[in-house]
Amino acid sequence: MVILIGGEKGGTGKTTIATNLAAMRSLAGRDVLLIDTDPQGSANYWAQSRDEENINPRVACVQKFGKGLPKEVQDLATRYQDIIIDAGGRDSVELRSALVVTERLFVPIQPSQFDIWTLNQMEELVETAKAFNSDLIAKVIISRSSTNPSVHESDDTGKLLNDFDNLDLADVTVRDRIAYRKAAKDGLAVIELKPKDQKAVKEMQALYKEVFGDE
Repeated sequence: MVILIGGEKGGTGKTTIATNLAAMRSLAGRDVLLIDTDPQGSANYWAQSRDEENINPRVACVQKFGKGLPKEVQDLATRYQDIIIDAGGRDSVELRSALVVTERLFVPIQPSQFDIWTLNQMEELVETAKAFNSDLIAKVIISRSSTNPSVHESDDTGKLLNDFDNLDLADVTVRDRIAYRKAAKDGLAVIELKPKDQKAVKEMQALYKEVFGDE
């Protein structure tokens, strides 16, 4: 399966989601490749940290750029059971190219009007991509949401997504938790972090199930 984590807005937690899913998929016994298409290389640095600390299972990671991405992904998909693509937070050649070959797109956004505005362009990109990739499923993940139960920004943001034809709202909200940053620093997924943050673990397990289903 080819999964794309991407969008037009930076700072929404794309790499956090991509790396956690990659590690969890590897822990499930799948042969996974993480592709980092962001020039900042955060996912690649995470994978290097994991290698340096000899953390098992290993998560293979490569950096790929340019218009040739679709062919490379199609070739790599014959060698790996799952590919997770971490695309940078902007409208890029890599994001547009990946949309042609991915099976499922997940667009993390923060619960703010600024992020909602960027979805208009994503809606158009997905609509265009479906002309070449009719099976594409695209969902929006509300990410880095406040952990304060009295803050209802996520609910308000979710209601605004009803206006989009090609983007559905994921059932999972990812909160802004320190555990995600601690895990990333050490090349870990939150389910590997000790002591565990059970709320973060529960969020990622729910997201994993939504992304991969019963596969």
